[in-house]
Amino acid sequence: MPVMIDNYGEQTMLYPFITLPDETEIVHSEVITDDGKERVKICIEQPVIGCFHSAVCWLPDYRWEDVHGFSEEEIAEYQKLIQKMDYRDTGMK
Repeated sequence: MPVMIDNYGEQTMLYPFITLPDETEIVHSEVITDDGKERVKICIEQPVIGCFHSAVCWLPDYRWEDVHGFSEEEIAEYQKLIQKMDYRDTGMK
């Protein structure tokens, strides 16, 4: 089931993509057209004691923002995972 989030006053539909063994959730938006450019929002949340670590990655340029609690090494690993599953990089459609 899609998840609604409020992103700076805008509603964005997010859809479950994968749950990792450590209960990290990765969700994605539909294609968002912004100033004629198509983008997809990827959100990552990992439960930790008392809160969540979270980050947002924008495709196709792999721009990270709102990174909270994750190290640079962890973000690099998430980027590798996202790139591995990005059909544009693998030729899959």
